[in-house]
Amino acid sequence: MSRILSSTTVGIVGGGPAGLMLSHLLQVAGIESVVIETRPREEIEHTHRAGILERDSVRLLVDSGVSDRVLRDGHEHRGIDLRFGGTSHRIDFQGLVGASTWLYPQTDVFLDLADARQRDGGDVRYAVTGTSVVDVTSDRPGMLFTDSAGAEHEVRCDVLVGADGSRSMTRSSVEGRTEYFRQYPFAWFGILCEAPPSAEELIYARGDAGFALISSRTDAIQRMYFQCSPEESVDDWSEDRIWSELQGRLAGEDGFTLTEGRIFEKTVLPFRSYVCEPMRHGNLLLAGDAAHTVPPTGAKGLNLALADVRVLAEVLERFVRKSDSSALDDYTDRALTRVWKAQNFSYWMTTLLHALPGATHFDARRQLAELESVVGSVGGSTYLAEAYTGWPTRSERGLSPGRSCR
Repeated sequence: MSRILSSTTVGIVGGGPAGLMLSHLLQVAGIESVVIETRPREEIEHTHRAGILERDSVRLLVDSGVSDRVLRDGHEHRGIDLRFGGTSHRIDFQGLVGASTWLYPQTDVFLDLADARQRDGGDVRYAVTGTSVVDVTSDRPGMLFTDSAGAEHEVRCDVLVGADGSRSMTRSSVEGRTEYFRQYPFAWFGILCEAPPSAEELIYARGDAGFALISSRTDAIQRMYFQCSPEESVDDWSEDRIWSELQGRLAGEDGFTLTEGRIFEKTVLPFRSYVCEPMRHGNLLLAGDAAHTVPPTGAKGLNLALADVRVLAEVLERFVRKSDSSALDDYTDRALTRVWKAQNFSYWMTTLLHALPGATHFDARRQLAELESVVGSVGGSTYLAEAYTGWPTRSERGLSPGRSCR
């Protein structure tokens, strides 16, 4: 069977939030793209993933014309609670840095972007197979794949973007790359349960047995996690045992208790920190999880992906509109500045709140003292608030600040 040959300006491998947002921003700038994705759209829509959006991520969705649903259906969080020693300490984001975050599942971000691409006539091809990239150091790199109907395609383009997630196929084409990673010696045991919220905002808890996170999905569905071994089996945990563990990690003299309900999903989530440098090889550029992953403690993964494509869209517009071949040279350094700040923050939050294997009594007391220093200092609390809500970025592509995003 002969391949169907076509061309576009930007070829994007990966149709998750990073790839779809880049395609959308390029269309706003009048630049053609083709997006290919191995998963069917319906599969992605039914893959439930949590999400905390920084202020600038919300702005990007709203001001670029994707959707304002996040402002209607999302939940604005003006702070978080750090809970340790049986006491909660609120970090007031608005009071400290004048910013908020939004609880808005990544699944909904995907839905908004996929609907926007369909609405605007974007070329997004789901359920492709046999994907490969070729000639990435040439002036006309290409994507090879078989579409959902079985037809073989070769799409040639000026620039290729690998936005194909943490198991990236495109990353292997970055010759001479350096890979930095840290595997954490613990995981999160996560549940979804049918219950009303136990708190208005997220609770990050550190107890003698380790970390716990109390989050929310909707007014009726709650998401909660507690630290566990990466080898933990969900089959070993009954509902009674799970609730006993969670209640114990949140217990304190103030009498706080979680509202319990039927648990309908259990999972063990191992995680690591990872960075690929550089994020460019020839005319191939990486974005999002294809280039870096972070532990979920700092809520940075999706936000970093959106920050990458905000920079990448600007770089590509310079490259295409001004025939500025040096524009691609700027991408790695600009993106990695934020990536490494996020890596540091995520590592700090993780080691601040988790019980570390082999820790001595000294280590545990020092950890508590660090928590006391954070909540007892305006400077410490401000650092956490600024990093969690997202370091301010200059407006990209003329996007307005947006009063509704505070």
